[in-house]
Amino acid sequence: MSNYEVISFPGPQELAVEAARDWIRVLKSVGSQYCVALSGGRIVRQLFSATADLAKAQPASLKAVEFFWGDERCVSPADPESNYRLARELLLAPLGVSEGRIHRIRGEEEPEFAASEAEAELCRIATLDEDGQPVLDLIFLGMGEDGHVASLFPGEPEEMRASKAVYRAVTAAKPPPRRITLGYKAIAAGREVWVLASGAGKERALRESLKAGGQTPLAEILRLRKSTKIYTDIRG
Repeated sequence: MSNYEVISFPGPQELAVEAARDWIRVLKSVGSQYCVALSGGRIVRQLFSATADLAKAQPASLKAVEFFWGDERCVSPADPESNYRLARELLLAPLGVSEGRIHRIRGEEEPEFAASEAEAELCRIATLDEDGQPVLDLIFLGMGEDGHVASLFPGEPEEMRASKAVYRAVTAAKPPPRRITLGYKAIAAGREVWVLASGAGKERALRESLKAGGQTPLAEILRLRKSTKIYTDIRG
């Protein structure tokens, strides 16, 4: 039996709308605090817009949500490259989410300090597992052309991949290079992980990620988890 589920769609809009619907369905049954880590990337523009549209019709659905991020670029919150800015403009501001429930990674600070502060904030709010990792209720991940997720890129040494740091500073293989990311163990600890794998040029990375012994960061996440949901419009 596979430890992941692949759900296929004809295009990115259908993918985003269905993921948004699924999330709203989950949130309807949430009675108390619910911690989510948001993603960056192209597909989440459509996810955020679709979620905002659905949530406006069901205003109680996001009231219990505490918003965190899976990764952030080391830029100011007003920078076009900021993952926080993307979520603020398309999801948080349209829904009037209170500042007290928004826990952004401070990409404008020195990276190691920002990672430490983000870790402390998440561990203060989320339940911790037996290994001391915070348990996010849902983590959204995109997937890059090289199979990277969050800002976990191929080629990291084993000691970095095995780090117990919840958030850590990294140098990415694509611009902007300086970033802060959740680590593998923190992602593995999430109650649910939904991967939104969308876009041309990613067919090889997805195939590699899903095969036994795959070498991409996504493949490593799948090995570490008991279940992961993959929404995709990738063919082949």
